Amino acid sequence: MAFFKDFKTFLMKGDIIALATAVVVGAAFNKIVSSVVEDIIMPLIGVITGGVDFSNQFISLDGTEYETLDAAREAEAAVITYGNVIQAIIYFIIVAFFIFLVLRAYERTKTKKEAPAVTAPKGPSQEELLTEIRDELKRQNTGRA
Repeated sequence: MAFFKDFKTFLMKGDIIALATAVVVGAAFNKIVSSVVEDIIMPLIGVITGGVDFSNQFISLDGTEYETLDAAREAEAAVITYGNVIQAIIYFIIVAFFIFLVLRAYERTKTKKEAPAVTAPKGPSQEELLTEIRDELKRQNTGRA
C-alpha cells in the first residue's frame, strides 16, 4: 500500500499539476495556431505565390509525373513532400512568434520592483563629531586625575 500512497503524493505535487495544466493549455494553443496557419496564413501565401498549395507539392522519385500527391501515393511511388516541410517551417515560425508575443506580454505585466536607491549611510554632522571629540577628551582628562 505504500506504493500507492507514494504515487498519490507524487501526483498531488504542484509540479505535476502545473505540468498537466501546461500540456492541456499547450494542446489548446496548438489548435489555435494550426487554425491560424491553415485557415489564414497558408491561403494568403497561396495568393502571393499564385495559388500554389504547398501541402500538395512533391517530387516523385520514380521519375513518373503524377497529377496529385494522392495519385502518387495511390501508385505507391516514393515521394519527397517538400511542401509539407515548407508548411512545417512556416508553422514553426508562427508558433515561435506567438510564444514570443505571449512571453513579451507576460513580462510587461510583471510588476517591476524598483530597487531602493543605494545611498551612502549618513554619518554624523560636523557638530556631532566635534561634540563627541569634546566629550571623549573630557572623559579622558577626568579619568587621569
